[in-house]
Amino acid sequence: MAEIPGWSGYQEAADILTRQYESITFEQVYRDMLHLVPPPPCRVLDIGAGSGRDAAALARQGYGVTAVEPTDALRAAGERLHAGLGITWMDDALPELGAVRAMANGFGLILLTAVWMHLDGPERAQAMGHLGSLTSPAGRVLLSLRHGPVPEGRRMFDVSADETSELGRRHGFQEIARCQREDMLERSDVHWTFLCLQRV
Repeated sequence: MAEIPGWSGYQEAADILTRQYESITFEQVYRDMLHLVPPPPCRVLDIGAGSGRDAAALARQGYGVTAVEPTDALRAAGERLHAGLGITWMDDALPELGAVRAMANGFGLILLTAVWMHLDGPERAQAMGHLGSLTSPAGRVLLSLRHGPVPEGRRMFDVSADETSELGRRHGFQEIARCQREDMLERSDVHWTFLCLQRV
C-alpha cells in the first residue's frame, strides 16, 4: 500500500513500536471498558491493529478477529508474534477501508486504539460513515483519543470526545460510556479519552 499521511513514520519505527505495544495488555488498556465488550463469538474488527496485541487477546477468548494494519512491518510483526490464533490480517486503512468494506460488515465490536487522532476533519467524517455501515445493529465501537504534543514527524490532531460523540450520533451511534485515562507509557504530557459508541 502507498504511504498514508496519518501513518507516516511508523514503518521506520516498527521495531520500537512493537516492543511498546506488546509491553502492555489489552486488559490494561481497556480496563474501564471491558464490561462493554460484547461476549464471544461476535465478530471483531481491529482497525490500526499494530502488532496485534488486542486482536490476539480477543482471538484467544473465542472471537473471530479481522486485524487491519497499513504498515507492512507492523503487520508482519503481528502475523509472526500471534500466529496460529486464526486472525485474518488485512492491508487497509481509514478513512476509506475499501478492502474491508468489499469483504464484510456486521461486526459486533470495532476497535480503534490510538488511531482516530491521525485523521483530519473530513477524513473523520468519512471514516465514521464507514464505521456505521460496518457495525452490526447494537454493535459497539471502542476508541481512544490522544491528547498532548505531537511527536516530531507524525501527523496527529487533538480531537475532542464531544466532537467524536456528535459525529457518531450523525452516523447512527449513541455514546454509552466515556472515561479519561493517564498514558500507559507514562508520558506525563499525554493523556487519553476512551469512548464507547453503540449502533442504534
